[in-house]
Formats: sequence, C-alpha cells, structure tokens
Amino acid sequence: MSRIGKQPIELPEGVEVSLNGNTITVKGKNGELTRNLNPKIDVEVQDTEVLVTRRNESKESRMLHGTTRSIVNNMIEGVSNGFSKKLEIIGVGYRAQLQGKKLVLSLGLSHPVEFETPEGLELEVPSNTEIIIKGADKEAVGALAANIRAVRSPEPYKGKGVRYEGEFVRRKEGKTGK
Repeated sequence: MSRIGKQPIELPEGVEVSLNGNTITVKGKNGELTRNLNPKIDVEVQDTEVLVTRRNESKESRMLHGTTRSIVNNMIEGVSNGFSKKLEIIGVGYRAQLQGKKLVLSLGLSHPVEFETPEGLELEVPSNTEIIIKGADKEAVGALAANIRAVRSPEPYKGKGVRYEGEFVRRKEGKTGK
C-alpha cells in the first residue's frame, strides 16, 4: 500500500470538505477549491480527518493513490494557509511593475511583457526586482511562477534573468577562463 496514500489528512479548524460523487469541494478562510477525482479512488470524510483509499489493486489505482492524497492535502492546506512563491529579477535594467491587475516586466526584450493576474491569485511587487505570487491553489501559483520565469530564465554566464528565491544557478567561465 502507498506510504503516502494511507496516511489520514487532518482537517484544520474552519475547513469544510464535501463530496459529490467524484467531485471534492474544500472551503476555508482563503476561498473554495473544487476538483474532479479519478473514480478508481475513494475519499471518505470522517469527523476531523479525510481518508483516501483505492478500490482495487490495479497498477493505475496504485499510481493514483498517493497522488490523490497529496492533491487533497494541498487543497486543504491552500484554503487554510495558502501558498506563495517568490521570484527574484537579476540584471541591469530588469524590473517589474504592477499596473492595476497587470504585471509588466522589462527584461531586456524589445517590448515589455505583460501578465494578467488569474482569478484566485494575488501578485505583489514589494520592490522592482521582487515578485510574490500568493493563492490557495498550489498548482496555479506554481504555473504562474513558471510562466513568468520562462520569459527570461537565468543564463549561466552572468546569472541574469528571473529566478526563484534561493535558486542556485550554476555559473560557467567565459571565453577567457581556462
């Protein structure tokens, strides 16, 4: 049995979980998340915990067991505490600005790059070289951070570009290095 999948998920105070067939809905102080789950996995809501079990021992059910438990756990964690990612911008003239609900990035391209803030996420720009993405959905927060980073990922010679906070960029020597 899956080591992760068989662990019960503790429900924090103020979080409600409801099931309707294969659809799970989690409500908390940070919002509401809904997701369709695979019918090969059963989810039970008990008093203060959620149990994830599989219906049979097929290969697909075994693969989905731990994954489904992690998805439900992230939903519960998201509506109670929320998730955030911090990005750093490194480079001369590289900067970020928040104009209303739009994030405008100047990253040395011929044009500024604009990102609309998706529903359910919040963008903060404390300084022109930092971006903080906050939200209840871990998948959406990570996807937006990855899309912003993909505009100008860090290059290995000078390290210029957009990187996650604390990300290590392996540096190379230039032509003159021997």
